[in-house]
Amino acid sequence: MKGIRWFCVLTIVLCGVSQAQTTAPAASPRGPAAPAPEGSYPEIRIAAVVNDDVISVSDLASRIRMVMLSTSIPDTPQARQRLAAQVLRQLIDEKLQIQEAKHKNITATDAEIKKAIATIEQQNNMKPGQIDEILKANGIEHSAMVQQVTASIVWAKLIRQIAADTDPVSDEEVEDTLKRLKQNENDPQSRVAEIFLAVDNPQQDAEVLALANRLIDQMKQGARFSAVAQQFSQSATAAVGGDIGWIQPDELSPPLAKAVGPMRPGELSPPIRTPAGYYILLVLDQRNGRGVSADDTVLHIVQAVFPLPPQPSEEARRAALAEAAAARTEAKNCQDLLRIGKAKATQLSSEGDLRASQISPAMRSVVLGLAVGQPSEPILQKNGIGVIMVCKKTEPKPTVATRDDVFESLMRERVDTLARRYMRDLRRSAYVDVRV
Repeated sequence: MKGIRWFCVLTIVLCGVSQAQTTAPAASPRGPAAPAPEGSYPEIRIAAVVNDDVISVSDLASRIRMVMLSTSIPDTPQARQRLAAQVLRQLIDEKLQIQEAKHKNITATDAEIKKAIATIEQQNNMKPGQIDEILKANGIEHSAMVQQVTASIVWAKLIRQIAADTDPVSDEEVEDTLKRLKQNENDPQSRVAEIFLAVDNPQQDAEVLALANRLIDQMKQGARFSAVAQQFSQSATAAVGGDIGWIQPDELSPPLAKAVGPMRPGELSPPIRTPAGYYILLVLDQRNGRGVSADDTVLHIVQAVFPLPPQPSEEARRAALAEAAAARTEAKNCQDLLRIGKAKATQLSSEGDLRASQISPAMRSVVLGLAVGQPSEPILQKNGIGVIMVCKKTEPKPTVATRDDVFESLMRERVDTLARRYMRDLRRSAYVDVRV
């Protein structure tokens, strides 16, 4: 069995990369490499040798910059130092995944790579081709993005193919799951996202836990969960920003179910230890039974605003409040309230449809608590004092899991389990030489 040799973690990329200095590449474990013709290849500094492949210092530096850019982690020497070891491990894993897929004759086509990059652009509200411009502007090689996307594509193909051949999802499993979901359809559900960090041996535990806590700190400071998941999570859901989808807590393993149970939308869990490694969970949303979320309710609303100057006097506040109170009494329906509001402030008073999720959390509970035709209490707003009336509520229709939904969920569980085991075996049997 080949051994993994971790000589040291690179420090050379922490404050920039010097392309001038070079080191000679290590001999391949499968035999000495043939000498390259003089002048035929540019000299490179080696970050790691992975079986027959090389990861350069430039590769590592580009990926670190890409991670910081995509996750909004501030690009500082301290942040680079904290991330360097984990990013290098990810690059090594990607090399192993691409090598194994190549051995199994699995490749990613140009069309698949372009589609994956286009999806990333769409997820980040970018125009087509904009991601290349951003990478170039930040000194990031295009190849850094291509390698990450390629590894994701071929690894997913390989693992899914093996899972389908060795442990296919049966019709009976799908039927049993559909029956269970039907029985529990009225139970509350949470939409959960995950970041999984594997612990392959006990010696890694403290290091992986420290990484999990650093990622949590960065997300609390503004780093996007979905971007952090795409860059760091070792679960199959990394490709979709860690989004598991709508689940009932008991569908998760006991440690994860216990953590999710009391969590509320927007809440981030601490690191959760499982036999396979550490999880970080984020509750994205919650809904009542049968897939109904109050945040999906569509509200037709009228708002009348009684304006205030930028720095209103107490007298002006009292006058606007009195007008708002009078409007509440006079308005018998939405047309009345809109008429009153337009007469007082045409530009500020309005009518329209809003999804509950589009309303700020503080106002959402107030608006959802109003009956149709009931005016709100006067509300202090930026430009004045407002009164809101709900004209119509359209409740979301219950969603029902389809056979395809259940099949994909069961297949994802298999893929996750197989991928972790397969990746652990690849690491154990690989020749990895990390060097300065």
